[in-house]
Amino acid sequence: MGNQKSNKTRIVALRLSAQEFTLLERKFKGSTCRKLSEYIRKVILEKPVVVYYRNGSLDDSVKELIKLRNELNNIGNNFNQAVKKLHTLDQIAEFKSWIITYELDKRRVLAQIEEIKKQINKTADQWLQS
Repeated sequence: MGNQKSNKTRIVALRLSAQEFTLLERKFKGSTCRKLSEYIRKVILEKPVVVYYRNGSLDDSVKELIKLRNELNNIGNNFNQAVKKLHTLDQIAEFKSWIITYELDKRRVLAQIEEIKKQINKTADQWLQS
């Protein structure tokens, strides 16, 4: 059934103004049709046309979430670098106690950052699907 090639032998010519063509082209590009002729044929024959839909209200939120994710990555990296630097100074007794105390804080902060990043990625994935 699907392998049968239909012989499309009839040609229909149509003239449009520049504005009409722009509108037609915009609607075609918003659909899943690969060719303009396929889109026009579906519209004329009243077949369903699948269009892309995107919720524009989430755009600003996602941009802010991306900035927040990047900032969290930077904070985590800076924190890691600071703790690694302090580990090189562990000959001094004061630094040893500080390192032990703040190693737990580091793990908690990094775990929270990771959880926030997961939530941001989940939201971004939902946004991309809409």
